[in-house]
Amino acid sequence: MTKNNPNRKCLLTGEEKPQEELLRFTLTPDNQVIPDFKKKLPGKGFYITCSKQSLEQAIAKNIFKKLGKNVKPMANLLEIVENILKSRALEAINLAKKAGMLVSGFDKVKEKLAKDKVAYVIDATDAGEDGKAKIKAAAKNVEILTLFTVEELDKALNRVNTVHAALLKSEMAQMVYNQLQKWQNFINS
Repeated sequence: MTKNNPNRKCLLTGEEKPQEELLRFTLTPDNQVIPDFKKKLPGKGFYITCSKQSLEQAIAKNIFKKLGKNVKPMANLLEIVENILKSRALEAINLAKKAGMLVSGFDKVKEKLAKDKVAYVIDATDAGEDGKAKIKAAAKNVEILTLFTVEELDKALNRVNTVHAALLKSEMAQMVYNQLQKWQNFINS
């Protein structure tokens, strides 16, 4: 535990974890549980492990009653959290594009990989097997994340047919990676 990033306890499991592995929530004045991922809302925050399964369990078990008798999650909390995390990950990708730290397209990605300029690759979930295999061969030890469809990447990048993209080595690549990891942890845990 560091002073800048202290551990917090998951309300569901009681397990202490670093904040980046948790989702923060807070209570509205009328005792509704709402997401507070930017830590800006008033009131005391509490945490649930960043996992769809954990949040589903917390809602199903009504674990939020630990916070008070009349506490309840807002309607469709799971869907709202999922949409927020996915949007934040796609917005981070778009920001990297605007900053010139992202390239897309098979040839550009392959070229940057050959020059050792790539922090990690993003492949569309619905990319063709042949293209995936070629990128994997070119990537060697570079991580490949497969989290979004072509349509989702197209929308985020305001492009057409975004199958392969690469984040160039930079501080921005780490910021984007953190958002992608949060989304990946949520959907895969």
